[in-house]
Amino acid sequence: MSVLSATSPRPGRQPYGPEGRSPWLDIDWREHQRWVVVDRAPINTIELGAGPPLVFVHGLLGSWQNWLEQLPVFAAQHRVITLDLPGFGHSPMPPERISISYYARLLDGLFDQLEIDAAALVGNSMGGFVSTDLAITFPERVERIALISPAGVSTYAHPAGVRAEPILRRASRVLTPGFDWVLANPELMGRRRRLRKTLLGGLVTHPGLLGAALATEQIRGGAQSPGFFDGLLANLNYDTRERLAEIACPALIVWGEQDRVITARDAEIFEQSIPGSRKVVLEDTGHLAMLERPMAVNQLLEEFLSEETSSVE
Repeated sequence: MSVLSATSPRPGRQPYGPEGRSPWLDIDWREHQRWVVVDRAPINTIELGAGPPLVFVHGLLGSWQNWLEQLPVFAAQHRVITLDLPGFGHSPMPPERISISYYARLLDGLFDQLEIDAAALVGNSMGGFVSTDLAITFPERVERIALISPAGVSTYAHPAGVRAEPILRRASRVLTPGFDWVLANPELMGRRRRLRKTLLGGLVTHPGLLGAALATEQIRGGAQSPGFFDGLLANLNYDTRERLAEIACPALIVWGEQDRVITARDAEIFEQSIPGSRKVVLEDTGHLAMLERPMAVNQLLEEFLSEETSSVE
């Protein structure tokens, strides 16, 4: 399969971060928010646009705001839906323990509540992991799948994840006050480049180029993550590597070459494991390609969504 690359930031060519005024800044998102209850779990959902359904799933320490640079763009031709997974963003902790399979079942139930038979999915990191599990377990729900730095290959560490649980629990008690302070001061964190680099530097290659408004929304959503440690354990302990070959829908894999969260070497494994898939590696890009290279990622998604579906051999 062919591999495309984005170059480093240059005028008029694959810019890093948003270019010009982003459409999401002019939307009253309260008009598109509603609560949907699935198996006793209240889910904060955002929906806009009309047309074929397109669902975006965020990753660990993420929220629906991870997709701000995509939602208005694709709402022009799609019924766009995104959500805060239970334990993240505004969605409270779920009534049962967080796991990848639980989140996949939750998406299946959400589709029922929203009267969606099947949809195209775009998932980042843990959201990509959940999306692949949905495609494996409920294949009739997924028409095509785009994975942006998905977890599920090198992130599997069982039984190391089990041994790490007591340490992670203790760490959560130490770090929670810090999360609370960040949640109370997201604008301050987003405006100051040094603080922005501290919080986002491990996720993106150039946090200072994201812009204060976009960075603030990522910090605001990421700080509301009581499910982080349970979600981290879920990523470590769940193994679907041998089942990736069961994904029968068209698949696109996008990775940042400088991803410091999940190695870009996994892109080749995903491409080899999912029949008929193709990978795209973006240079000078980290773990959140949809925010770091929104124009490049949106173009890739538009092309992928418009491709005619062909049977996977």
